[in-house]
Amino acid sequence: MARVYFHIDLNAFFVSAEILLDPSLKGKPVVVSGSTRRSVVSTASYEARKYGIHSAMPVTEAQHRCRDLIIVPGHYNWYSELSHQFISIIESYTRIIEQASIDECYADMSDVIVKYAKPLDLAWEIQRRVLNETGIPCSIGVGPNMFLAKMASDMKKPMGITVLRIRDVPAKMWPLDISEMRGIGRKTIPFMEELNIRTIGDLANYKNIDRLRPIFGKNTDEILARANGHDSREIVTDWDSKSMGVSETLLEDIVDYDEIRGLIRALSRKLSGRLKKAGKAGYRISLRICYYDFRNADRSVRASQPLWKADDLFVQAISLFDDHWEEGEAIRLLGISVSDFTNDAFFVSQMNLFDENEYRREEIREVMADLNRQMGSKAFFKASALLNGSKHEN
Repeated sequence: MARVYFHIDLNAFFVSAEILLDPSLKGKPVVVSGSTRRSVVSTASYEARKYGIHSAMPVTEAQHRCRDLIIVPGHYNWYSELSHQFISIIESYTRIIEQASIDECYADMSDVIVKYAKPLDLAWEIQRRVLNETGIPCSIGVGPNMFLAKMASDMKKPMGITVLRIRDVPAKMWPLDISEMRGIGRKTIPFMEELNIRTIGDLANYKNIDRLRPIFGKNTDEILARANGHDSREIVTDWDSKSMGVSETLLEDIVDYDEIRGLIRALSRKLSGRLKKAGKAGYRISLRICYYDFRNADRSVRASQPLWKADDLFVQAISLFDDHWEEGEAIRLLGISVSDFTNDAFFVSQMNLFDENEYRREEIREVMADLNRQMGSKAFFKASALLNGSKHEN
């Protein structure tokens, strides 16, 4: 049976959430961002977008483009609460959900949509419920695979519903500029233009595949398949007991390597804590990078030993990141997960080598080491080290 995927995207989510807190912002050019010179726009209202303001733009440039721009610092706890409400609504229809970020998800509605006399009635119902129950507008893309569903949700905003079938691809998707294709990075565009590839259709019908391989590498065949409307990916559900992961969606897209490194270390500690609590360790670690323009990069590697310690998780995760980050591209979300779990008996025997106090001491050492690396000094040390005259005791 053919699958039916929905991609549900909350429209200008952070700004929409801020309008719920302060209705006077409605209809005005608003961005959610920090206020320092280094800050970048996290989300822009549709009124601000009319001035050419977009996510990841330096806030100073956004202010230059619109003198009346309103900058809101953001309330992440509020966003998280609304996101939870949003996902709960989708879960009332299906459990086959992949949350791509705080404000978007994929859902397999194949078994649900057949219950409706008119297939699009399901999309209208979900859109209405999300708006009524959270106050946030959303756009929904409907397609036979995840890629087409995502492309469809981008076609009508805000509050759009778009169906994109494979037979619709030549008419609806191929005329789009190549920059609008998900999976094509900003740095890749000039290489496409050198090959006279300016639309998605140009890429889909490009004959000299060997000239594309230096650009896309091992992903060439996959990208060409998507340009023709095909995508073999399956939804990865968060509740899948075969893996355990953590992620962080950022209030401000970041490009600074030290900030990214610090976030990966924090995620490693958080995941380590979850693994310890569950008594699990796994051989495979996966990294998800979501860029400012919603492109995702998912990479994984299998380790020679089971992973559960924060330091080991960090070493593997930062190595994956270094290998696959498109340097300079702003990041919106980072996530790491562990799978291929070893048997519980083995892991318990390893854990018994340490008592609870040793776990706590290990976590303290990790935090201190991280702070000292960031400071470039030995500024942080245990107070007990003063008693024996050494500041370098671990």
